[in-house]
Amino acid sequence: MLARLEERERELTAQAKAANERVTELSAQLEEFHRAAEEIRVTRETLLELPEPAPPAPPQPKLPDHPACQQIMAVFAAADAPLRARAVCETMDMKIASNTINNTRLKLKRLTERGILTETEQGLFTRPRP
Repeated sequence: MLARLEERERELTAQAKAANERVTELSAQLEEFHRAAEEIRVTRETLLELPEPAPPAPPQPKLPDHPACQQIMAVFAAADAPLRARAVCETMDMKIASNTINNTRLKLKRLTERGILTETEQGLFTRPRP
């Protein structure tokens, strides 16, 4: 009978040692979970404190490769005020005729449709302000 008790005592001691090792392992794992949860909480607080990002800037309109458009944009780059089609023709040293002015006005309207120029009032064109 004493032999059985000693055997049972050894079994219980081994089981207690195994359980104690498991408790130590689970305690370490629990501590790791707490640490990870704290990192997530801090990250969330940091993200909430960041300012909202600015919306992306719209893409810049592409200027046509036509030489007349390049010349017109050079005129507007040097201008300090909105211009009419006639003033653009004069600046480009073009012949001042109704046909020339009308063609220039059409080009200005096309550039306005593409967002490269703006028409502040009827027939008055300028570069858009950022």
